[in-house]
Amino acid sequence: MVKGHGKKQRAKQRAQRTGTGHASAAAGAAHEHNPLPDMDILTRLPHGAGRTLDLGLAARLVAACRAGCQPCQRSLARKLRTEQRPTLAVLAGAAYGTLPAPGPTPGLLASPATRAWAPLARAGKTGTEAAAAALAAVEAMSDDDASDLLEDTLDHWAAGGAGADEIADAIKTVMSPEAPPRQRPADPLDGLRAAGIEVFTLDDIDLPEGIDPYHLVPDYGVMLMKTDTPDGRPMPMLVLYPETEGAGIDDLEARTDWEHWGLHGMPDVDPRWRVRARIADRSLRGLVHTGPDGEDGIELWRAAETVSLAAETVSLPEHWWNLLDCVQHVLVAGPVDKPEDPGALAAAGDAGKLLAVVAPVSFV
Repeated sequence: MVKGHGKKQRAKQRAQRTGTGHASAAAGAAHEHNPLPDMDILTRLPHGAGRTLDLGLAARLVAACRAGCQPCQRSLARKLRTEQRPTLAVLAGAAYGTLPAPGPTPGLLASPATRAWAPLARAGKTGTEAAAAALAAVEAMSDDDASDLLEDTLDHWAAGGAGADEIADAIKTVMSPEAPPRQRPADPLDGLRAAGIEVFTLDDIDLPEGIDPYHLVPDYGVMLMKTDTPDGRPMPMLVLYPETEGAGIDDLEARTDWEHWGLHGMPDVDPRWRVRARIADRSLRGLVHTGPDGEDGIELWRAAETVSLAAETVSLPEHWWNLLDCVQHVLVAGPVDKPEDPGALAAAGDAGKLLAVVAPVSFV
């Protein structure tokens, strides 16, 4: 009896340590996913409000997500939700506490629970009281809301199959207080203005009738692609490439507020940017930024007009159009010098020279 009781106790302890089921632990079938990511960075985040964290549990859960092991994910996530809400709070704080206030939001694809908690996560960086409030909100969540927050959080930690070192380095980078916010490049005309030289831009000039300002500024071409959302749903994608002199990363930095994107997670939705699509011939017509009254402002790409619409317009592939019609949003990213190169997009993202936004589709 004593021997049998000891075996049960060891199996119970092994199950608690590894997050596997009791039966698996008793049978010696427990396993771990290696290498485990370094979670020491979580101790630097204020969102735990001084509470004890289970860094081992967090590491095993992230590693299970990277390995795609559903049984381990389910058991470890359940343990985290029910026993370790402070650890859940710092895991989520690493993903959402770095978003700039008052926005952007976690994105269209995040759950309502995550979108509601993200402002508390941002505020949690400012002091102990705000951090305690963020933790209290996590502890007060229902199991369903905590599950949604954890699922969204793990999408960030495990996105793209990043290795343990890459994940740790990324979190250290985004949490570093020295990391500067994204800024527009300095306008070279500012130096002329400071010297007392009067400078005119296209916005200051009434162009003669018949002059199209689109042809006076850099513009881009687009390449059709598809991607997947963090939860595995397909999404249409457009990759921009320079088509005229002056087009490129510096131009996009100056003319847009798009975020730098490393192909992990999903950029935020900006309803002011619109991808225009024409139903009559199932074609794309342009990519524009709209003003407060809906008028077109910045125009990055425009489809070439043809003499005979019926004879010369090329329709989009049926599968891409159907996806566009279903999702009604497009992930737009660029610039990529050689979009036909399969590795060009990833290379631009790794180099920090890729901007992206999710734009709604306007059907005309």
